[in-house]
Amino acid sequence: MTNTCRKISRMQAAPRSRPCGRTSGKPSAERLRVLPPGKVKDAGAKYGGEFREIRKNRVIVRGIPGEHKKRVVKEQETGMQAGQETGIRAVQKFREKAEVLQNTRIAKGIYDLRLKTKQIAAAAKPGQFVSVYSNDHSRLLPRPISICGADPESGELRLVFRVAGRGTEEFSRLSAGDRVDLTGPLGNGFPESVLKGQAGKTVFLIGGGIGIPPMVQLARTLAAGDDEKGAPRLISVLGFRDELFLVDDLKAYSEVVIATEDGSCGTKGNVLDAIRGRNLKADVICACGPTPMLRALRVYAQETGAECWLSLEEKMACGIGACLSCVCKSTDIDEHSRVRNKRVCTEGPVFNSIDIEL
Repeated sequence: MTNTCRKISRMQAAPRSRPCGRTSGKPSAERLRVLPPGKVKDAGAKYGGEFREIRKNRVIVRGIPGEHKKRVVKEQETGMQAGQETGIRAVQKFREKAEVLQNTRIAKGIYDLRLKTKQIAAAAKPGQFVSVYSNDHSRLLPRPISICGADPESGELRLVFRVAGRGTEEFSRLSAGDRVDLTGPLGNGFPESVLKGQAGKTVFLIGGGIGIPPMVQLARTLAAGDDEKGAPRLISVLGFRDELFLVDDLKAYSEVVIATEDGSCGTKGNVLDAIRGRNLKADVICACGPTPMLRALRVYAQETGAECWLSLEEKMACGIGACLSCVCKSTDIDEHSRVRNKRVCTEGPVFNSIDIEL
């Protein structure tokens, strides 16, 4: 064997760096540990850490040596859930080829895409999203699209999206029988504390523009109510620029109030103009839409004392929290990065309004 061959062999045999970026020395302040799903229940107690996510069939746990903070780690029907202390819930995600059932234009530039999935629809929760991949391999990054509806029994997944570029323009041309690659469900949607226990309360479901679709699945879930206590009063407040869409879908589960910028339907103005003009009050606010609307609703919730949950709209690249392109400002310091940031794709997209700055 030549000297060159020996050198190459040694390079190939060299151990790879660990996930935390160290190969020796003292343990880093934070590290990643990989465990099989069956052992996740003991992770918090064993490592003093916190369960973060599932990658395929492995559970990723971030430990903080020296602090030994125990987290409540639960196992649910859709996967594992992180400790309630941080509010970060793990999401079990799937990558699959879904079959297109139908694709309908419901307004100018707005399409209603129905897909047949094997696992994603059954695992989806209100407020989550999926990453849809282009069949053109020159477009490497997926497009994040909010889940408008999911039927666990039939496996049907409903995505309503606006054509905003070449990727979504390609999706608008999909037809029945086509197949599309997607990953999901992703992100943390509306928490169980919002989905349950709202009987006797009034809940605003506020959507602005393309932020309206996720309100449909949320309305359906809340309208089902608790078995014993019943359902809350639901008022959907929808803001449009001009052409309406998904109004009838929301009328099936809630009262509907409309605001349009041009005054062609309902109140002329924005969603807050419609709320104040009708003197409406709510105990809980759930909203999705453009940042100026969410900023105004955050202030409104502080003034009225309503509990407020906001689903943020941000441009995303990876959709799994790796690239940090979708961070938003938070009121507390992130335990991992030590800065006042939260990743919309993983910690969100749904946040309590008191936890973020807009």
